Amino acid sequence: MKSAKAMGALTLVAILSGMAGCSVDSRTPSETAGPSASATAITIRDFSYQTPTAVPSGATVTVTNMDTDAHSVTADEGSAFDVNVTGSGGTATFIAPSKPGNYPFHCFFHPDMHGMLTVK
Repeated sequence: MKSAKAMGALTLVAILSGMAGCSVDSRTPSETAGPSASATAITIRDFSYQTPTAVPSGATVTVTNMDTDAHSVTADEGSAFDVNVTGSGGTATFIAPSKPGNYPFHCFFHPDMHGMLTVK
């Protein structure tokens, strides 16, 4: 009969041998999950846009409208993006342009509202 100490050592060796091909990923969740939701989100509050610093080209951008009035996110030039968002927490999404650059936008309903989407 083997001693408990010897059995414990054999069990530990078996466990460690089974883990030989495993590795621990030391990256943070934001490094492994790709762009986070907040990195690709525009929030509308108090008739102004809160935009991310930059979004990846082709990313899905979520717009959340915290005002009670409806708003839009409409590219100033061309048809790069144009979404209407209902008020009181309504959301809409659009795909960021594939070409990197700065894309000024406005609200169709409120011409004094302006923002900038930076695509990297």
